[in-house]
Amino acid sequence: MIGDGWDGEPSLRPGEFDDASSGAGRRVMVVTGTRAEFGLLRPVMEAVRRHPELDLLVVAAGAHLIPPAETFREVKAAFAVADCVPMQRPGQATRLDDAEALGRGVARFARSIAGLRPDWVVVLGDRIEAFAAACAASVGGVGVAHLHGGDRAEGVADEAMRHAITKLAHLHLAATEQSAERIRRLGERPEFVHVVGSPAIDGLDSIAPMSDAEIGELCGGVPEVVFLMHPIGRHAEEEEAAASGLLEGLEGMRVAAFDPNLDPGRGGVVRAIEAAAARGAVRRVGHLPRERFVGLLKRVAAAGGVLVGNSSAGLIEAAALRLPAVDAGPRQGGRERPPNVVACEGEGAEAVRRAVERARGLNRAALTHPYGDGRAGERTAALLASTDPGSAVLLRKRCTY
Repeated sequence: MIGDGWDGEPSLRPGEFDDASSGAGRRVMVVTGTRAEFGLLRPVMEAVRRHPELDLLVVAAGAHLIPPAETFREVKAAFAVADCVPMQRPGQATRLDDAEALGRGVARFARSIAGLRPDWVVVLGDRIEAFAAACAASVGGVGVAHLHGGDRAEGVADEAMRHAITKLAHLHLAATEQSAERIRRLGERPEFVHVVGSPAIDGLDSIAPMSDAEIGELCGGVPEVVFLMHPIGRHAEEEEAAASGLLEGLEGMRVAAFDPNLDPGRGGVVRAIEAAAARGAVRRVGHLPRERFVGLLKRVAAAGGVLVGNSSAGLIEAAALRLPAVDAGPRQGGRERPPNVVACEGEGAEAVRRAVERARGLNRAALTHPYGDGRAGERTAALLASTDPGSAVLLRKRCTY
């Protein structure tokens, strides 16, 4: 099992991996590296699994394998897991640690691709797990399909990796027309750039709001604010100061504060949440599966609440749910901002109080979003089935200008 003596292998042993291949059609390796991104990829995986001409191979990687959460078990509960790819190591969370993890990931994904023999490798977004898989596949001559390429999120170092993945990828599955145009302007062939929408929108209508009993146990009642702030690569002390300033501005409100992701600086955000929880200012929530998280957001939206922080959930899922969101700090800089988003002028207490007040005053009935109609998974599967991954035109990358 993964523990203090972790040697870089997941707690699933070779005999425990699932033989996911049915031999039914094109082999599609979908790579997931984090709990949040798995929630986005799940509709794509389900659509690929349903498609008669495709054969789904799920690979859990990176942050999924880090204790204590080991969230790859959530992946395994929903899908057959064809392989696990270790990258990050417990307690190592600096940018240079990520660089080393990236190198391990490229090498290990190459082995996985050689063993599983996929026709497509599907990645989403901008994290090092997606970058490692795209590097291994593209250099190895395997078609790469990239979801959510062309987006901008200038406040984190991953912004560069998103556009690097675009240049490695062969099939581009953009969430919005604006992102698709940015991909074309990067020199990618227009015939391989498609707007499919965001898979984050898929299936939202079918998720039930969280029940009174569950929300009472989790949060002590429906929160006025859901706080979700991820680190952006600053020193932990800077991350702690920023999170503390925001949480100070939320005092007096019922707040459910979620733990951040595993990026560098996480410890600082966690310390700020722990301090706020110790003085009774927030209820700390470690992690919720996507369905429960969306169910919570639905209850918060219905009660006139607000999402505060710097997560893309504030700009995508919250927009679709007509939940106002306060975006604090630079993490989402440059990203398309639906009208549910209110910018927080700084990361101080007074700034967030003013922003929450503005967010509460929005006309929720008029809120719209640019992320499609909830059929991104279906469109992605159809494109993977109809696009020849062995085409020389597809695989021979060239700039169009």
